[in-house]
Amino acid sequence: MKKIILSVLMLSVTAIAEAQEAVAILKQGHFSVGGTTIHRPGTYNNSKFIGWTEQEETGQSYRADHAFVDFQIPADAHRLPLVYVHGYGGSGVCWQMTPDGRDGFSTLMLRRGWSSYVMDLPGRGRAGRTTATTTVKPVADEMFWFDIWRIGIWPNYNEGVQFPKDSVSLSQFFRAMTPDISNHKQDVPALGALAKRIGNHILVTHSAGGFPGWVSAMQNPEVKAVVSYEPGGFVFPESEVPERIDGLTGGVAGTPVSMKQFKRLTEIPIVLYFGDYIPETPSENLGDENWRVRLQMARKFVETINRHGGNATLVELPKIGIYGNTHFLMQDLNNDKLAELLDEWLIKNGLSK
Repeated sequence: MKKIILSVLMLSVTAIAEAQEAVAILKQGHFSVGGTTIHRPGTYNNSKFIGWTEQEETGQSYRADHAFVDFQIPADAHRLPLVYVHGYGGSGVCWQMTPDGRDGFSTLMLRRGWSSYVMDLPGRGRAGRTTATTTVKPVADEMFWFDIWRIGIWPNYNEGVQFPKDSVSLSQFFRAMTPDISNHKQDVPALGALAKRIGNHILVTHSAGGFPGWVSAMQNPEVKAVVSYEPGGFVFPESEVPERIDGLTGGVAGTPVSMKQFKRLTEIPIVLYFGDYIPETPSENLGDENWRVRLQMARKFVETINRHGGNATLVELPKIGIYGNTHFLMQDLNNDKLAELLDEWLIKNGLSK
């Protein structure tokens, strides 16, 4: 029986490998951007040893609060690269992999000629050096996130969900989570530092990464478009902030900015994507409620941009016949379809070659 199972697994892996065409990579690598450096006064004594985890800091330096960026540039790339920004509880890995081993979203877009710059924001993933003082403790919270991210209502998966239902994939999904040891004050500066380093680009954000994405677009002229997958926060002109929308997870309120800042968002194409299982009326389920209020605020956000002459689109996937998507749309089983949608939108808005 073990031999039969092993043979089936090997055939499955072979089939997947054969289905994936090779991608010609012109250049790849990684680097850090932004951040701070602490310098302790005095003269460093290189003959004094205290221990491996505790040091005499006199005369020493400490670099922290930077973002980590992993990049790949394909041969014959489109003129604008995609910069991927993750949300809460994770790192750039969410764009690079799927829990069940299929092509990650950045790879799917790479196959379509879009260069990728995948970020780990300060204090997350491979950018773990921080100046923030915090306590990291184990919190049993996976059932909560299973519900909040609309995979289902624990222990049941949503009907028709596009998330893989096997236990191994679910374990891989949760093991991709990472502690958040940032004070979040360096997120926007890190995006600005990357903008200055690579020049013109398109921001692709997810969830809590959506808000710093809007701010980066307002501050950095190098941002030529924004693609946001289920953003968690929104900005509005200070005289046009809608009323707070209350919900079980605290609700959502718009953040006021000056009209001059907001007008910047009307000068670039913007698209927002929202998945399935989001009700129109209040619910007793945390995941339903969390995204009900945010989708309603997203509608107000897009309407406000367009009322001021902008080019913003809100795509509610079930309304165009695409069902079953969770909050992690880019990792869902139909992420190739979503990559196709994005590719079409980018080309339609003149952002390709």
